[in-house]
Amino acid sequence: MASSGNFASINFQAQSTLSQVVPNESNLTFNGSSLSPGNYEAGVVCDFGMKGGKWYWETYLHGGGSPVSGRDWNVGFAPYSTASKSVDEGTYGPFLGNGSSSTLSGYGYTQYPSGTMGIRHNNSTSAFGSAHSSGDVLGHALDLDSGTYIIYKNGSSLGTAATGIDTSFTYFPAGGANGGTISSFDVTFNFGQDSTFKGAISAGGNADGNGFGDFKYSVPSGYLACCSANLSISSDIDPAQTDDDFPAKNFAPILYTGTGSNGNAITGLGFKPDLVFIQRRGATGAYNTPIIDSNRGVTKGHFMNRQDAEGNFTNDFSSFDSDGFTLQAGSTANINNASTTFVAWCWRANEGTTTSDSSGDITVTRQVNDAAKFSICTWTGNGSSGSTLPHGLGAVPRMTWIKKRDATSSTNVWHASFNNADPDSFGEPVGSAAWYANQGVNGTFTTAPDATNLTLTAYGQVNGSSNTYVGYFWADVDGMQKFGGYKGNGNADGPFIYTGFRPAMVFIKRTDGAGSWQCHDSKRDTNNPVNQILLWNTTDAEFTSGTRLVDFYSNGFKLRNSNAAINASGGDFVYGAWADVPFKYNNTF
Repeated sequence: MASSGNFASINFQAQSTLSQVVPNESNLTFNGSSLSPGNYEAGVVCDFGMKGGKWYWETYLHGGGSPVSGRDWNVGFAPYSTASKSVDEGTYGPFLGNGSSSTLSGYGYTQYPSGTMGIRHNNSTSAFGSAHSSGDVLGHALDLDSGTYIIYKNGSSLGTAATGIDTSFTYFPAGGANGGTISSFDVTFNFGQDSTFKGAISAGGNADGNGFGDFKYSVPSGYLACCSANLSISSDIDPAQTDDDFPAKNFAPILYTGTGSNGNAITGLGFKPDLVFIQRRGATGAYNTPIIDSNRGVTKGHFMNRQDAEGNFTNDFSSFDSDGFTLQAGSTANINNASTTFVAWCWRANEGTTTSDSSGDITVTRQVNDAAKFSICTWTGNGSSGSTLPHGLGAVPRMTWIKKRDATSSTNVWHASFNNADPDSFGEPVGSAAWYANQGVNGTFTTAPDATNLTLTAYGQVNGSSNTYVGYFWADVDGMQKFGGYKGNGNADGPFIYTGFRPAMVFIKRTDGAGSWQCHDSKRDTNNPVNQILLWNTTDAEFTSGTRLVDFYSNGFKLRNSNAAINASGGDFVYGAWADVPFKYNNTF
């Protein structure tokens, strides 16, 4: 049997909603006799995301072994991308090559009833390989450094099946059937768990170069088993800096109870925060959501759900501390009301140290967390369109929040997955739940952000002459945070969204219609489904909904209801997710 390594398996939470796949054999086999997809492809996708690197796995066709009734089977890999929204796209093309474009299409090694073999991609098939019969083992060698795919049959190479694979995507091993009912076949995966395929054939006993896996045939040199032991943490996450829960040292939610008194020290966060969102949980009414950051200092803040100018928080927020923060009596209702429960979502930048950067047209006072790709900037606008503002991330931002400090204004949010990353598109978590109505008219940026600068318009809410601003900026970091979009399917079996980590917090916002900024986190909800909801754009108390259910998984999250706010059929949604535990460390191996 396999050495330990936390190997991949079929993710039955992300299968085609048209398939009727029955999980068995440790979630490694799908049964063709239960597939009835009609004119669509039905299939399964596995739970191991591959982005870069060289990966190897095996598949075994058994139990009859031949396509019937004019139908075909295929095995290969499927993409996840911002463009395809999720692995579980409604056309089912992403699974095995039936998509009409590279952003929707995987690669499927296909056998037709005639015995003809081919590689299916972009809704077309190119001849490749040789007839595959019951009892044959296929080896899949996917090189996502060079973009090539080699297939082996019973240990012998059939040659290079595909070149020029887009290596910017994250791919997942996948399999399925196309057409109508397929009968009398099973496909079993082996990612290194068992070279006998549950006793069907004799053992192989072949491991990869790192010593992981039990494969029937020799693993090609340089290729690795699909297991978490072979994953690497992003170079942005410095293992020398901290331990395996490093994401939790940069973002974390924390729960507390107000005292109504000075000196209420909130501890147990694990780091000194630089940005704090606070929301009252237990009561509804005129209770706002304060935002405080160390760049402006504890005496200044604004409300996420209101358009008010920056206010004086002197008597409310006392200090950012090494393990949390301290509150004062103040007005108390929004931050420290006695016996009232609160949640605070906290980010670390650089623990309060600011620097000035005048490399752009606009000089910023800035804090940067290089590892977490998060920065806080304050600046004075110049009222000139096309002005550059150096954000300091060293990576292309995926989401930006900008708030005018010295006058009434919305909090303007730009998200890279909204409207195909239109640089003139942004929203506001204020008042109405609708996305900002002036998208494409009074835009935030003249061009999309790059790894160095934001290029601002002269719009008064981001760059008015002599007005002052604060901005919060994030980029994707593998294993730590991710920003993307998905399309709803209006089904209780909603899309699965791959993040590459178990989330600590997820927000969801509909962008093609009204829908509040819905926030879930693993502190308020420790078990699935995650359904204790707070809305950032309202004063509503926390509520539990049976129609807004979300599951947090080791490598992403899944929508569990058809509620229009999170999963309207055909609806467009954006999300932001921060990690609890990176995928590599979700289970001990």
